Amino acid sequence: MTLDEQVAYLTKGAEETIRVEELRARLERSAAAAKPLRVKAGFDPTAPDLHLGHTVLIQKLKHFQILGHTVIFLIGDFTGLIGDPSGQNATRPPMTPEEIAANAETYKKQVFKILDPEKTVVDFNSRWLGKLTSYDWVKLCSKYTVARILERDDFAKRMKEHQPLSVHELIYPLVMGYDSVALAADVELGGADQKLNLLVGRALQPEYGQPPQIIMTMPLLEGLDGVQKMSKSLGNYVGIAETPGEMFGKLMSISDDLMWRYYLLLTDLGQPEIQGMKDAANGGGAHPMDLKKELARRIAGDFHGELAAEQAQADWEAQFQGKALPSNLEAKTFSSLSPIKLFRLLTNLGLTENNTLAQRKIKEGAVYMSAGESDPPNWQRLSDPTWEFDPRNFPIAVLKVGRRVMKVRFEG
Repeated sequence: MTLDEQVAYLTKGAEETIRVEELRARLERSAAAAKPLRVKAGFDPTAPDLHLGHTVLIQKLKHFQILGHTVIFLIGDFTGLIGDPSGQNATRPPMTPEEIAANAETYKKQVFKILDPEKTVVDFNSRWLGKLTSYDWVKLCSKYTVARILERDDFAKRMKEHQPLSVHELIYPLVMGYDSVALAADVELGGADQKLNLLVGRALQPEYGQPPQIIMTMPLLEGLDGVQKMSKSLGNYVGIAETPGEMFGKLMSISDDLMWRYYLLLTDLGQPEIQGMKDAANGGGAHPMDLKKELARRIAGDFHGELAAEQAQADWEAQFQGKALPSNLEAKTFSSLSPIKLFRLLTNLGLTENNTLAQRKIKEGAVYMSAGESDPPNWQRLSDPTWEFDPRNFPIAVLKVGRRVMKVRFEG
């Protein structure tokens, strides 16, 4: 690629780059010296699984990796113990070192579904933060003012509303900024909500004799609902460890408008190609449903391979367009013949994560049942969360929650 093409490729989909001219200059120097840039992104392992919202950053790391630069996937096992206060209206409860370590292990496995393991540096910030002496901490705190930290909207809001703001939360941006010093980062990537944390790293580096890093913030990916950012707690997420069928089915549920944003942030397609597809859909030259299938197949293929993605599409088409059950129908045995509330049954089967979500899905009309083993199934919508499901009346039933389908055999 030419220098202009590299800049366009690397900044595609970014919300803000501070600064583009510095990125251009550093890319030029990198090529002249045959010395790759050091590009980092940090992830606090506060949940066990990554979802597509996380991969917006990881895909951008991949773009730098494709151009030959050194990518550092930083696991914040130290900062995770503090808890990122960004966007929080209350102090986060602390996690245990054991929880952090377990989540970090899953991150290491999952990230290589996107990044090349041979070309990725995986590091942990406890490696340097755990070694800082009391003197080092005092010295670090002297590099930044309280006034600048309190400029953060989330901190200012909590103080105005007389909400607790702990001292350890105030030093989180400093600790995250020091990661850039320890790694001598040329570029740091982060979500749009991380901009102020990234700016602290840019400000700290000159204090330690390093050039300030370039900052690239990526948009926060909306979840399947198209409204709130993708979050496991909100149930609007696509996990990268999910099966190809689950991924494909969830992605087919997004709106046509949201599809273009997913194309932009979750695929390697350039803006001209995406715009061409959008123009074809608007002009009647392509059907949005077909373009959404292509998106779902691309994303499922990124994590599970082309063959698995193609099978997921075939199963989805058979199930939702041909009305047949999927070829890889999930099956379970429920060892009880006692009547049970419908919402509790869904949670016990693992079709929903908790009883609250189960009740919400039922009320939304997203839960169906077909008695017996008929194929195609005879779906009936279940709309009462408190309905007593009696397994003696339905020894075999097929349950559908959203895009997920499961055959259940009930035994005493």
